[in-house]
Amino acid sequence: MSQNDLQRIIDFRISFARRQAGEVREVPGGYLVLHREYARSHEHNQLHITGPADPEGLPALADEAMAFLPHRRITVHDEALGLLCVPALERAGYTHVTEVLMVHTGPAPQAGAADVVERELGPYPHGLLRRAVTAQQWRWMPDADEKTVYDLVERRTARRAGAEEVLFLAAHDDSGEIASWADLYLEPAAGVAQIEEVATAEPYLRRGYADAVLADALRRAAAAGCALRFLVADQDDWPLRWYGRRGFTAVGRVHSFSRF
Repeated sequence: MSQNDLQRIIDFRISFARRQAGEVREVPGGYLVLHREYARSHEHNQLHITGPADPEGLPALADEAMAFLPHRRITVHDEALGLLCVPALERAGYTHVTEVLMVHTGPAPQAGAADVVERELGPYPHGLLRRAVTAQQWRWMPDADEKTVYDLVERRTARRAGAEEVLFLAAHDDSGEIASWADLYLEPAAGVAQIEEVATAEPYLRRGYADAVLADALRRAAAAGCALRFLVADQDDWPLRWYGRRGFTAVGRVHSFSRF
């Protein structure tokens, strides 16, 4: 993959964060996104560093820009700069996570037997997607409060504004219950698509539902003219290898820092 394609991915992610924000505030070296409606979603309330920045000064910058928030979240989109920021931010009490940008290579998979359809998160019959995502969020975070779980589920509404077309895909079991789901962000004019939050409800693990959703997302992206199809995976978590076995290749890294 060319360096230009990597920059297209970074530009897409930067644009996606800005477009779905409730408010954007410019800061030296980047910008702060805010969404008061989903205050517990760190994705929607964080500092993005996109240009030259002083690693030693970044903790103070974050404290000033995010003084009214109970958390700190910083994403550094330049891989080299992100590595330089690790010592200063870890000294300031931040946890560091490396996110791997992975591009799908080869043709889109053939259609399988599983039923995958687009689902709206807003009012739709039976609220199946909202119910499934909420139940799984509680499994992941059993000690969370109602507001946190609500924000992490409902923030998908904000994501609709992030790209030209945003789809929520779901695979169903034989009874019609949702077993697995994913977000698909399409920007056909730029030829770029992102697949995000591929997840499976615990009762349905290891039964091929996530494969069905991922394959459907890739087919839809290809059909929309998005030849550059990517996703983001935690460098230290097992999905990185799972995606690798399904035709995704690491092409770059982004550094994320959090403090609570």
